[in-house]
Amino acid sequence: MFRHILLLAYRSFLRFKSTFLINLMGLSTGLACTLFIYLWVNDELHVDKFHAKDERLFRVMERRQNANDIIVSEMTSGPVAQALAEEMPEVEFAAAVMHYSWFPKFTLSIGEEDRQAFKGTGQFASPDFFQVFSYNLIQGQAKDVLRDKNAIVLSEQLAQKLFRTTQNVVGKTMVWKVGPLQKPVIVTGIFKNVPTNSSEQFDFLLSFEAWKDINPGVLEWGNNGTHTYAVLKAGANPKQFNNKIANLLARKVGSTNRQLLLKPYSQKYLYGHYENGVQTGGRIVYVKLFSVIALFILLIACINFMNLSTAKASSRTKEIGVKKVMGASRSTLIWQYLSESLLMAFVSLGVALLLVVLLLPAFNQITGKQLTLTPDLSFILAILTVTLCTGLIAGSYPALYLSGFNPVAVLKGKLQTVLGEVLIRKGLVVFQFALSVILMVAVWVVYQQIGYIQTKQLGYDKNNIIYFDRQGKLYENQDAFLAAVKNTPGVVNASSISSSIIGSHNTTGGLDWEGKDPNESIDFELVSVNYDLLQTLGIQMAAGRAFSKNFATDNTKIIFNEAAVTAMGLKDPVGKHINLWGTDREIVGVAKNFHFESLHENVKPLFFVLDPPRTNTIMVKIGAGQTKEVISEVRRLHEAFNPSFAFDYKFLDQDFQALYVAEQRVAVLSQYFAGFAILISCLGLFGLAAFTAERRRKEIGVRKVLGASRFSIVYLLSSDFTKLVVVAICIALPLSYLVVNNWLNNFEFRIDLEWWYFAGAGLAALLVAWLTVSSQAIKAASVNPAQSLKDE
Repeated sequence: MFRHILLLAYRSFLRFKSTFLINLMGLSTGLACTLFIYLWVNDELHVDKFHAKDERLFRVMERRQNANDIIVSEMTSGPVAQALAEEMPEVEFAAAVMHYSWFPKFTLSIGEEDRQAFKGTGQFASPDFFQVFSYNLIQGQAKDVLRDKNAIVLSEQLAQKLFRTTQNVVGKTMVWKVGPLQKPVIVTGIFKNVPTNSSEQFDFLLSFEAWKDINPGVLEWGNNGTHTYAVLKAGANPKQFNNKIANLLARKVGSTNRQLLLKPYSQKYLYGHYENGVQTGGRIVYVKLFSVIALFILLIACINFMNLSTAKASSRTKEIGVKKVMGASRSTLIWQYLSESLLMAFVSLGVALLLVVLLLPAFNQITGKQLTLTPDLSFILAILTVTLCTGLIAGSYPALYLSGFNPVAVLKGKLQTVLGEVLIRKGLVVFQFALSVILMVAVWVVYQQIGYIQTKQLGYDKNNIIYFDRQGKLYENQDAFLAAVKNTPGVVNASSISSSIIGSHNTTGGLDWEGKDPNESIDFELVSVNYDLLQTLGIQMAAGRAFSKNFATDNTKIIFNEAAVTAMGLKDPVGKHINLWGTDREIVGVAKNFHFESLHENVKPLFFVLDPPRTNTIMVKIGAGQTKEVISEVRRLHEAFNPSFAFDYKFLDQDFQALYVAEQRVAVLSQYFAGFAILISCLGLFGLAAFTAERRRKEIGVRKVLGASRFSIVYLLSSDFTKLVVVAICIALPLSYLVVNNWLNNFEFRIDLEWWYFAGAGLAALLVAWLTVSSQAIKAASVNPAQSLKDE
C-alpha cells in the first residue's frame, strides 16, 4: 500500500510539474529559513548552559535605590563573596572576579624579554573560581590553582603561544603587565579554551589576592566593582536565600538603599535588561522575534501548498470519484493526500539541508557565530518534527477538502465551487501577505532606528579619533609623548582618559553637597582625564570652563554633566563646592549631556576630575582625510617612546558601532528573512494567478473575440488578487505599528514612527503582488483566442 501511495504521489508530481516546482521552492526555502533560525536560536538558548552546576549557579547582584529610580547592577562590594562563603551555610562555593572589561589587554611575556610578549584578556579571580564554573583544567587542581597570590592560570591557546606546548608548563615563571602595573607570576594551571557559547571570553586568570594588594579599596564594603558568583548547596531555596541576603549590606555598612539579590547565572546573557529594578528583557526579545519569524515563514509556505492543492482540485475530481465508487473510504483518501504532502515536505527538507550547508558560512559571518550543522539526536528530532508538522499542516486542508467530494456529482461533472472553499483560499492569501507586510514594516523601522543611532548627535565627536592603551614607558613620559603627538601634522588634538569614553565607568556615591537629602543616594560615573580631553572629544560646556593648564589648582576642581547637576538639584552650580571622599572640590564647569552609553540608556550623572596619572587610554583626534599619514607617524612615535610594546589602536566610532552589534545583526537577518517571506508569498500568488488564467482560458478567448482589449483582460485577472492584497495591507499596518512601537520602547532615544514607513511597505507589497500577477495576466491576455477556442 505504501509503495502504491508513493507511486501515486510520483505520478501526481509529474502531472502537475509547475505546481510541484512552486511548492518545492516555497517549502524548501521556508524550511531552510527555519533551520537557520533554529541553529541561531538554539545557540542563543545554550549560552552559558555548559556549566555543570548550572541549576545552582547564581550571580550576586546589587539593587540600588537612587533618587529617581532603582538600578540593578552586576557589580558588588569586594568582600561579598568571602562573606557569603563564611556566613551563609546555604552557599557551597563563592567566587569574586575583577572582570576583564575593567582592563585593557594585558601583555604577558616569558622573563623580561618583551619581544616574546603576547597580548591577552585576563581577569582576577578568587580561589573557588574553578569550582564555581566548569572551565576544564588540563593541568592543576581546581581548588588550588588560584590560592597563591602570584598564580596565573593560562588557556590552552595562550600556553601554546607563549611556550609552544602545554606540557610541563606548570611551575614556569612569566611576567604580566597592564598600564603601570607589572608583576612576575608562576603558572599554576592550564584550562581548555573557553567554549564559544560562553558569554565570558578570557585568556588567563590571576589571583584575586594579587588584586587586593594592587587595589586595597576592593576590601571596602562601601565600594563596588567586583563581580560575585555563588553556587548554592543542593536543596537550598534561592527565593528564601534572596530574602536572607537582602539586608547583608545594611548589616555591614548600614546602607539602606543597597540590597543584594541572586539571579541565575545562565540567564544573564538573555535576560540582561532592567528598568527601575525590574527585569524587562534583553536578547531574549530577539530569540522570541526570530522564533515567530520562523513560524510565519513556515505558515506562508504551508499556505502556498494548501492554496495550490485546493485550486488544482478540479483536475483530480474524476480520480477521486472513481476511487470512491470502487470502494475507497474517505480515511484512505485522506491518508493518500497527506502522504503526498509529507513526501513533498521531506523532499523539500533535502533541498533545504543542501541550502543550509552551502549558505551556513555566510550565515555565520552575518551572525558572528560559529554554528555547525551537527547531526546530533536533538537536531535530528527537531528537523524531523518541524518537517512532519509542516507536511501535516500543509496537507491537512487539501486532504480533507479533496476527500470530501461527492462521487456522483464528480462523475456527472456537476461539482461546483463551494463559497467556503473560495473564502478560505482568499483568506489564506490575505493572511500570508499580511505577515509579509508586517515583516517589511519591521525591517524598515529597524533600519531607520539603526540609522538614527549612527547619525544622532551624541554630544561628542566620535569620528576620526583613535585610541590606544597607555602602557610601559608611556607612564613615565606621557607628557612628552602627547606633546610630540600634538605637534604631528594632521593631529587636531590629543589627550588621555581613564578608559574609553564609551561604556560604563567607575561609579561612586561618595559625594556630599549643600542641600543634599541625607536619605538620598545618587551613583555618579567617575572619569579621570588629562588636560584637553574635553576639547579632543568635542564635549561642549553648558556653563563654566574645562580644565586648563592656565589654572594651577585644577586637580582640586570638578566638572559635572547636566544630568548630574539635575540629579543633585543644584542651581548655578559653577563656583559651588562639593565633598568627594572627604576632599573639598570646587565646581568649575558643567558639561553638556553626552551619550557615553548606548541609546538604550538614559544619560547618567557623571563627573570629570583632572588626574593625569590615573589615565590609562590615549586619544588622538585626526584631521579629515589624513588618517593614514597620522597613524603612521603616531606609530613611529610610539615605537620611539615605548619600544617594548606593540602599537595597537582602535577607532572610537567602531566602538560606538559595537554597542549596537545585536541590533545591526537583527536588522540584516530580518532583511533576508522578510525577503524570503515575500518571495514565498509571491510564489504562491504566481501559482494561483497561473491556475486562474488557465481555468479562465476559454472565457478570455470569448472576451477577446467580442472585442475586449488586452488591458481589460489584465485588469480582470489582476483585480481580485489586488483586492486581497489591499485587505492584507489594511490588516497588517495597525498590527505592524504595535510590533515596531513595542520594539522601539527598548530605546530611551528613538525615531518617531512616520506614516510613510507604513504606506511605503504597503505600496511595496502591492507593487510586488501586481508584478507577480500581471506577468501571468499579460501572458494569458496575449494568447491567440483561436488557440483557446479551437477545441470547442
